[in-house]
Amino acid sequence: MAGGGAEARYSRQLCVRGRGAGGGSRGSGGAGKARAALTGAARRYVLGGGAQRLSGAAALVSGLRAAGAQAAAALALAGTGRLVLHDTGTVCTADLGHQFLLRESDVGQSRAKASQRALAELNPCVVVAAHTGELSETFLTSFHVVVLTESPLEEQLRVGDFCHDQGICFIVADAKGLAGQLFCDFGEHFVVEDPAEGDPVCAVVQDISQGNPGVVTYIGVEDSRGHLFCDGDLVTFSGVEGMTELNGQEPIPVRPLDAFRLEIGDTSSFSPYHRGGLVSQVRQPELHSYERLRQALAAPKIQVASPEELPHSRSLHAAFQALHAFRGEQGRLPRPRAQADTERVLELARSLQDPLDERVVRAFASVCAGDLCPVAAVVGALAAQEALKAITGKFQPLNQWLYFDALECLALEGAAWLTEQDCAPRGSRYDGQIAVFGAAFQEQLGRQKYLVVGAGAIGCELLKNFAMMGLAAGSDGELTVTDMDTIALSNLHRQLLYRSADISKPKSVVAAAAVRRMNPDVRVTAHQNQVGPATESLYGDDFFRRLDGVVSALDTLEARAYLESRCKRCLTPLLDSGTEGPRGNVLAMVPSLTKPLGPAGVPADSTFPLCTLRYFPRTVQHTLQWARDEFEGLFQLPAEHVNRFMEDPAFLEQLQAGKALEVLEQVRGSLQERPRNWQDCVCWARRHWQSRYHDAITQLLQTFPPEHETSPGVPFWAGDRSCPHPLSFDPDNDTHLEYVLAASHLFAQVHKVPPCRDRVAAQTILRSISPPPFVPKEGLQIPLTEEQDEAQPSADHGRLVELTQDLAQRRQELVGGEEVPVPLMEPIHFEKDNDIHVDFITAASNLRAENYGIPPADWLTSKRIAGRIVPAIITTTAAVAGLACLEVYKLVWKCRDLSCYRNSNLRLSDCRLLRIQPLPPTTYRYGGQEWSCWDRLEMQAVSTDGQEVTVQEVLDWLQKTHGWTVTMLLRGNTVIYDGETDEETRAWQRAQKLRENLGAAGEPRQQELELLYVREGEDAEAEDTCPPLICIFP
Repeated sequence: MAGGGAEARYSRQLCVRGRGAGGGSRGSGGAGKARAALTGAARRYVLGGGAQRLSGAAALVSGLRAAGAQAAAALALAGTGRLVLHDTGTVCTADLGHQFLLRESDVGQSRAKASQRALAELNPCVVVAAHTGELSETFLTSFHVVVLTESPLEEQLRVGDFCHDQGICFIVADAKGLAGQLFCDFGEHFVVEDPAEGDPVCAVVQDISQGNPGVVTYIGVEDSRGHLFCDGDLVTFSGVEGMTELNGQEPIPVRPLDAFRLEIGDTSSFSPYHRGGLVSQVRQPELHSYERLRQALAAPKIQVASPEELPHSRSLHAAFQALHAFRGEQGRLPRPRAQADTERVLELARSLQDPLDERVVRAFASVCAGDLCPVAAVVGALAAQEALKAITGKFQPLNQWLYFDALECLALEGAAWLTEQDCAPRGSRYDGQIAVFGAAFQEQLGRQKYLVVGAGAIGCELLKNFAMMGLAAGSDGELTVTDMDTIALSNLHRQLLYRSADISKPKSVVAAAAVRRMNPDVRVTAHQNQVGPATESLYGDDFFRRLDGVVSALDTLEARAYLESRCKRCLTPLLDSGTEGPRGNVLAMVPSLTKPLGPAGVPADSTFPLCTLRYFPRTVQHTLQWARDEFEGLFQLPAEHVNRFMEDPAFLEQLQAGKALEVLEQVRGSLQERPRNWQDCVCWARRHWQSRYHDAITQLLQTFPPEHETSPGVPFWAGDRSCPHPLSFDPDNDTHLEYVLAASHLFAQVHKVPPCRDRVAAQTILRSISPPPFVPKEGLQIPLTEEQDEAQPSADHGRLVELTQDLAQRRQELVGGEEVPVPLMEPIHFEKDNDIHVDFITAASNLRAENYGIPPADWLTSKRIAGRIVPAIITTTAAVAGLACLEVYKLVWKCRDLSCYRNSNLRLSDCRLLRIQPLPPTTYRYGGQEWSCWDRLEMQAVSTDGQEVTVQEVLDWLQKTHGWTVTMLLRGNTVIYDGETDEETRAWQRAQKLRENLGAAGEPRQQELELLYVREGEDAEAEDTCPPLICIFP
């Protein structure tokens, strides 16, 4: 296979390129090593095994303005071994409005050296160096990947030719005003080791026919959806019984017949299939070839989301070339909104391409002198991801051009009529933004009031962009960020604003301080609250109504849905963003203009039937969940039950008899097994190993032998049941020993005994242990279905009384002792960032997998699955935040044109970006007219004399204003008025003050009440919704 040769080629290149390019700085010590380990684990979740090459790679980023800074920061956070920053310029005031690594004190200094100091702090595991000389061939030779930003075309061509000839991956990234350009040349023989996202597909074999072609029937894991395999996929087989010829064969091409069947070629001469087996997808490396920049300019391969976008992108391709030509003529960029300069760029573009969309070129040229942090964030993040592909060989590289723009911003009312004077530089840090949107808009940005919910990976990028943009930097501005979490070591590889010294500090507080350092004028306030029902006294209707917008960076569907409901109720714009690995999206919700976000979809149910976990696992996901349950059942629940029993034995009276018996058995076992020292813990772990991986499996086979049949001719161990085999303990087996070491360590911690990790000492103890022979249990019932497993046997009351009396006496003895610690035991909750915890889960799961012939999972995969880790990477979060901030510009303009807004979907694995217009609001008919989902009826709930209205006055208002006779009025489930009750009750209801009526139902007084109603003669089936009635109190 090509992978071995490619790996060797990468190793040789990185070895050669590890020299040169000047000095740099790198952190060291225990904290640095811990961060390096966590960073490496995190990036491998997204970038695969190729991520290991990052620490040995050398990358050059030339041009340290906004896009270059974003690319460099992403490469530093990703853990690129050596990063060299090149720039020959000095920091000016305008740089502070888009280059987030710089501070006011850096003005007048070398841009490269100032950026180097900031990036060195960002990741102490990366060597960061600055270079201010020329890009000579000798200098360039030391790099694996070169990224050019802000370079003239002549330099791009010269460096591009050299890199192409030398096999150095070459990237051009430029952000100009509202548009960006990206180009990749990875040479003529670039190997993509793994082009796809996620892990290869694996499914359980149910049957394989003998024939030509043979047909495989399979089932996927519980969370798989639709077709698992594609035509031409390569697969291998393992654990197949009967048709063993398939096991260990070279990868076989398949052709799917449907979602459960595959054709695999000629099996007619193979042995008949008996049972079991897994079919696993094999990903083969791909060889890619790229043209050098000089050729690619003339005949560009431009990647677009749809064929309709190609003319637009080709016009931008010509516009960027024309810009280079203009700069060569004039020695400067076109002046913002200068008609003569714009026309000259257009004239140059006409000479390069025909046909040409002149509107695109004019729009581009009129603002290309501008510098916008959001545009640079997108372009820089995409460039960094391509650089990571060049180093790791993971994902499909860009082939070869990509153009991105937000020129729709120029169609905003107010932006379209800006003049050259409006956009002229003011000597301000915001000159780059003023060049696009004008000085008045900048003042409007400063007056904004925004809430950012979440200060994690996306939240950090949003806040960084807001600081650069000057959002809430005026006297009336307010930027509030809230997050309940504190900073953890595992956050540092993708959350830009945090450093090692910030660990355990509140995210929102540290993030707000970082924003102030970037831009001291931003009026930012940090909160540490959840935005939810429990905090509505802080974040009530008045709070949301005075906001100009909310930006969410939440990681749960429940929190997202609540925030959307609050914004919808208060008519507050909401920008929602999310990422998963290399994928991201941004959704805009603009009151009365766009469709509300709505439910994000129900997450796939990741629970498995208990009988599957206990007796019939098929995949490593099953064995890992079983191991999680083991962890909880061994090291958490028993300790909690013992402590509670020691504190108050009466708590058992609150439990059902069956549950009480189960808890008492746990308590008794824990008290009987109390270890005196670490050696006792090792003995316990060995006994438990024998119980789980030998005795339990032997008992299962005693009940259902390998040849057992459910009915004559129908084998029991077939289909989704794999026949297991017991294991024999070997102290020299790494997995066996890792299990004992991790289990004994955790058992010692639970019982407050000093633990030990001495492998040799543990092996010595283990060799001296001879477990008792297995004795089968007769008459043991093993459930075969979820229903049987859930059926609770009747509790043995005699056993319950016996245990209660025995443990009461044992408790009395312990309580009377002088050396018993309180609490007696230490419950351990699983933590995905605790290596001992993951060691146990990995070993326990892989031993279980070995029992059932399931391929094991490595440590990182086990951590990801058991820890339910959603992969994240800095490039995706930075790009998504940039896309969200482009929509902020439109909200600041208070744009009411739906065609100007964009929802964005991003897939960095193959450099795909789709930006589409949001859907308009849904409508419905009620009362003979059409209503929008945003419509509501608003009524002032205080009469002219200052008195709160009665229910009768509400009914009268609806009759007078809309001609509706209302027969029922409700607040949620509380009936305020019911026209079908007796006259006396109706009269009493009508006379009630509105809030008094609700107060009697226990509802707190609110300034706004949302009521529902039923009209007289309303057809409930035809009209299932109505515009809510909002009663407003002063």
